[in-house]
Order: sequence, then structure tokens, then C-alpha cells
Amino acid sequence: MALVLGLIAVAVFLFVVEWVRVDVVAVLMMVSLPLLGLVTPSEAFRGLSSNAVVSILAVIIIGEGLDKTGLVNRLAAPIVRLGRGKPSRITILVSATVAVISSFMQNIGAAALFLPALQRISERLSVPLSRLLMPVGFSAILGGTVTLVGSSPLILLNDLVRPFGIEPFTLFEVTPVGLVLVAAGILYFVLLGGYVLPDTRGEGVADEPGIRKSAHMYCQMGKLFELKVGESRVSPLAVSSLSERHPVSVLGVSKTTDRVIASSPQAEVLRPGDELVVHGLAEDVYRMAEEYLMEVKESLERFGGDLCPDVPGTAEAVIPPNSLMVGKTLGDMNFRERYGVRPIALHRGEKVFYSGVSRMSLREGDVLVLDGSWERLHILQKQEKLIFNTPLTAAGGDRKKALLAGFWFFAALFLVIVLHVQLSVSLMTGALGMVVTRVLSMDEAYRSVDWRTVFLLGGLIPLSTACEKSGAAAWIAHQSLTVMGDVAPVVFLTLTAVLTTAFSLVISNVGATVLLVPLIINVAAQAGADPRTAALVVGLAASNSFTLPTHQVNALYMSAGRYRSIDFLRAGSIMTVIFIVVLIGAMTLFFGA
Repeated sequence: MALVLGLIAVAVFLFVVEWVRVDVVAVLMMVSLPLLGLVTPSEAFRGLSSNAVVSILAVIIIGEGLDKTGLVNRLAAPIVRLGRGKPSRITILVSATVAVISSFMQNIGAAALFLPALQRISERLSVPLSRLLMPVGFSAILGGTVTLVGSSPLILLNDLVRPFGIEPFTLFEVTPVGLVLVAAGILYFVLLGGYVLPDTRGEGVADEPGIRKSAHMYCQMGKLFELKVGESRVSPLAVSSLSERHPVSVLGVSKTTDRVIASSPQAEVLRPGDELVVHGLAEDVYRMAEEYLMEVKESLERFGGDLCPDVPGTAEAVIPPNSLMVGKTLGDMNFRERYGVRPIALHRGEKVFYSGVSRMSLREGDVLVLDGSWERLHILQKQEKLIFNTPLTAAGGDRKKALLAGFWFFAALFLVIVLHVQLSVSLMTGALGMVVTRVLSMDEAYRSVDWRTVFLLGGLIPLSTACEKSGAAAWIAHQSLTVMGDVAPVVFLTLTAVLTTAFSLVISNVGATVLLVPLIINVAAQAGADPRTAALVVGLAASNSFTLPTHQVNALYMSAGRYRSIDFLRAGSIMTVIFIVVLIGAMTLFFGA
């Protein structure tokens, strides 16, 4: 027991201080347990082949197929039409849609899919993006509570309760509670959104070298300008030097020989009479024109027909969690030479850097402003797993593949709901179907998998086994009862939800679930509460991650919405309390807790 408790303490400590990655901590536990003789080698590695891990692998691959074919993105247009231009109505519709999607795929994937649509809505209605992203992000997290495959803790739950002889949960058994939680979250922002959501419109850091407004504001306020090099200019002018001195993007050059270069103008040299088209803020363009003796035309004359959406473009892209680009610089990756796409700016926190972008080490949540051909941007999107805030015009999607992706998604649900096939087998059937029908290639399926989550789950499951085998779980249960005293079942469940929420804020929600479910089951049995209900409270409360931007969805939206930690603390703390109150109320109503 002392060894097991010591390992748990070490795991929690390493989760909190983050000296090493969470998946490394999990593998450390997986290896240490058999070395110390606490579990057998087969028990140590059994987690990697568990139903929970296989189910998560399959859900990720299915989500990748739905994403690649653009099936989910097709929902954006009708949602905007139904909203009829009213931000509050659009927020409700998008939040509800994201919650439904999130209940069948990873919530980070559902949140990412709607980033481009939300940006278009923000620009079209002149609504700050910060007013839209947080409600949608919170709904994506809440959507993970609607079905048993909506979040990793719930997928893991049946594997954790089975050793105790507890009846497994069905796919939709949690749906009534999850729907109430989603409704409460949406209602919270409808009633109090004006008070708790920040308005970041117009904010930014100006008049600092290399720093200006946010990348989102850059794309929103920038426009295309056509310029002509003045006849009075004597020396040739390299196009590459323009962007080095001014935060503008040169998208096309027209030489006096009537030759138009639309996709790769950086190597060109300008001479008197040459024309060019640039994207940027008016003040920057006019400042550049004055310095280099150029004439700014009133409209696009030479380039009006050449700059069709399928040739050059400017787009924003977010560095998502687990991206291969994290920790590297664009220079190290030969980014510009490899993809033919030029970084204009990098948005981090409340600042945007225009100079030295290629030398900056990239972080999760950074927003890059890029320019290049749509074809090149599409290649980059596929290769590096960037999440593009700006919709890529050529991304129409293959209709046949979209139908196939939808077919296999519903086929997996049919196997679970109607034929009662085991969850992992049903989901893997859907994932395999997408590969066999070429919705995804096998390499794309492999690349889509979040291996950090896989090893995090697989490594922590044997820790739960050791906790039960050694008697540590029963001992902690006895000590907890002594401290807690004689309390009513509803009070016990409330304390369970609070404890799980606290753990989820400092360690991963998967880690909190694995550590707490065996302990809570033992405590519940001795406290007179229903162990099955108590375990479900842990699985659901592990999604109560709103107060800090540590959840993947919050981290993804933080830079895009230009949020600060205090914004999540202000809005998330209230949401956390609402979540616990609604959760316990719903559990009492639907499960008789």
C-alpha cells in the first residue's frame, strides 16, 4: 500500500509541476509497477489493449474522416441562415450544434471544425470573436457529457467499474444528464454573457517594434491595394525587401511586359512602371508607397480578374495542441521553401509579431498569418495539422467521400445501439470502413491519432489495478469516511464532484478519473451511496474544466479569441459552480441519487 500510494503521489506531483509530459508520467507508472512487483507485466500493459483505448483510437479516426470530407463544415451555412443575423441566436445554434457533434467525437475536433465559420460570422456581423468562441468552446466541453463516447473519462469508465462487478453503462445512459448540462451552459451565456464575456474589439498593442494589433484584426481590417511603381524611381526594388520593412503581403506582380506573377512574386525585382497588388492595412500600404515612390490606385484595375480565390490568398492558422510544429521554428523547418507559403505575422497572447517570426519557437495556441496560393495552403493544412481560422476557398470537399464518411459514422452507431455490439468493436468497424472505402488513407488514419492520449490512458489503467489489489483503495476509503463523517448521499455526491473538479484542474481529466473512480466506489459502498452513480459523477465531473485555459479546447480558443487567463477565471468559475449544481440535481432526478 505504501508503494502504491507513493507512486500515486509522485504521479500527481509530476502532473502538477509538469517537469515532464503527462504521457511520459503515465509510461513511467506503467513500467514502475511491474518492476516493483505491484502488478504482473501482463497487467501493466493490459491498458494499451483495453476497450477504452481502442474506442478512443477509433473515435479519433472517425472524427478525422468527418473533418477531412467537410461533412461537419456543411452545417455552418444553414446555421447562419437560421440565426438571421442575430448574434445571440447564432451563438445558441452553433453552441448546440457543436455540443451534439462533440458527443460523438473528441471535443477539440468539434471546436476546431467551427473556427472558420465563427470567424466569418464575427466579421459579417461585426461581433467580437471573443463573444462567440468561449460559449462555443464551453459547449464543446459540455457536449462530451452527452454520450459515453463523448470524452475520454466516460469512454474509460466501464473499464474502471467492471472489476467491481458494477453493471456497465450504455451509450446513451448519460444523455439526459448531459443534455441538461449543455442547456444550462448555453442558458448561462444567454443570460450573463454580456457581463462575463470580454469585448476584445479594438484592443491590441501598438507602437512597439515588430508588434501591432492582433492577427485576427489584421486579417479583418486589411484589404487589397493595387500600386504602380513611379517613373521617377531610379534603382530596382526587390519585392522581398518590401515585406521586410513593412507589414504588408505582396500577392502579385505585373511587369511592363504584361507578365503577371500571382503566386510567387517574392523573387521579382520591381522597376518603373511595374504594378503590384498587396494585402495590408491602409496606413501601412500608404506609408510604404510614400517611401518607395509608388502610386496607390483607387481600385483593382490590372489584378481585378487575376486574383481569383483559387490563386493567392491570406489566411490565419492556429497551432493546435500536439502539433508537430510545437517547439520548432519556421526557419528550422524550412517552412517558406518547403511549402511556398510566407508567414506575415505571429499572434501570441495579446501581441502580434511581424519581425523575426521565422526565428520564434512555436507554442500551442499561436496564430500564424500566412499568404500563398490556396493550393499551397491546403498542402500545409494536411501536412502539419494546422487549424485554419480562415476558410480555404478551394475546400469544397468530395461529396461522395462525405456521404461515405457519414455512412460509416452512422453504421458504427447502429452496431452499438441496435445490435448491441461492444463499443470498441463498433467504433473500430466505422474507422476501418472509412479506410477501406478510401475516405482516409491508412497513413492519414495513423497521423490523426493522438498518441499522447493513448499512452496516458494505457499507462494509468494499471495504477488503478495496483491501487485495488494492494488494498490502498479500501484504506483511503476508510480514512475518507472517517474525515467525512456520516453524510447524506446527495452531500457525498456533491463532495465527489467538487473533488473530481479540483483534480481535473491540476492533472488531466483522464488521470483524475483513473485515480478517483476506484477510491470513490470504495467510499460510496461504505457510506451507503450507490457506487455506480458515484462512479458516473466522477466521469462527468472530470469534464468540469472551465476555470483555467488548461483544457485543450480552452487552449485552442485562447489566442484566436485573444482571451486572458482572467477571462477564463471570471466566466469559468461561475460555469464550474453551475455545472456541479446542475450535475447533482440531474443525477438526483434521473438516477435517484
